[in-house]
Amino acid sequence: MPKQERRTFTSAFKKQLVELYENGKSRAAIVEEYDLTASALDRWIKQAQTTGSFREKDNRSSEENELIALRKENQRLKMEVDILKQAALIMGRK
Repeated sequence: MPKQERRTFTSAFKKQLVELYENGKSRAAIVEEYDLTASALDRWIKQAQTTGSFREKDNRSSEENELIALRKENQRLKMEVDILKQAALIMGRK
C-alpha cells in the first residue's frame, strides 16, 4: 500500500468541519466524506473547544512549552561548552 502524502488544511477548513460535527453530523460521516483520519478530526474538535485555535503552538500545555524551552537552552549550553573546549585547545597550544 503506497504511503499517502501529507496534506495540510487551512484553519477555516478545520473550523467548518468542527462546525459540521457540532451541528450533528457524525464523526464517521465527516471522516469518510473528507478522507480524513479520525484522530485528526478529534484533535481539531479538541483544539476548537479548548483554545479556539488550530495552531499547535497555541495548544501546548505549560509543561510542553517548558520542555521545549529547556531543550533549546540545553542545546545552547552544549554549543557553548564545545566552543570553550576549542578555545582551551587553541590557548593550550600557544
